[in-house]
Amino acid sequence: MNGVKQNLSLLIPFALVMPAYATDYLNESQAQKVLFPEADQFLKQSVTLTDDQVSKIKDLSGVRQRTKNPAIWRVQKKSKLLGWFYIDEVVGKHEFITYATAVDPDGKVLGVEIMSYRETHGGEIRQEAWRNKFKGKSLSDPLKLDKDIPNITGATLSCRNVLDGVKRILVLQQVLGSEKAL
Repeated sequence: MNGVKQNLSLLIPFALVMPAYATDYLNESQAQKVLFPEADQFLKQSVTLTDDQVSKIKDLSGVRQRTKNPAIWRVQKKSKLLGWFYIDEVVGKHEFITYATAVDPDGKVLGVEIMSYRETHGGEIRQEAWRNKFKGKSLSDPLKLDKDIPNITGATLSCRNVLDGVKRILVLQQVLGSEKAL
């Protein structure tokens, strides 16, 4: 019993000085305004993917679509479509990364914002210079790490998984758009 108390007494100071890594940077409305500052309407879409759509998204993107109810908003200004706003999550190394992606009506990325980052390493993906590499990308681009989107040393898994997530969102939009679901 004394050994347990002694071990606990050693852990308590360590626990008190351990930094918390989970950080929320933007909430939904903040991310919407950052990615579509000119918009006056964000219309939440109620989308339920069929098994065939989920399978098609995985086949085309190479990444599993984890939810059948993706978070999608139609973005407008004075009833004119500006694009689509998505909130999605990918696993970094061990924890989820919550990010938002803005896509224009032609299927090109307008921007990516990291909303919540919970990993202990790899937070460099929040750097604006890295996120700006996504602007203008579409499914006609390679969307490959170190081809058109650079890797960040020490953040490889976060870079790769956010890149894969953005590609999956572009495929999702294509699948829904081609089936007139959006």
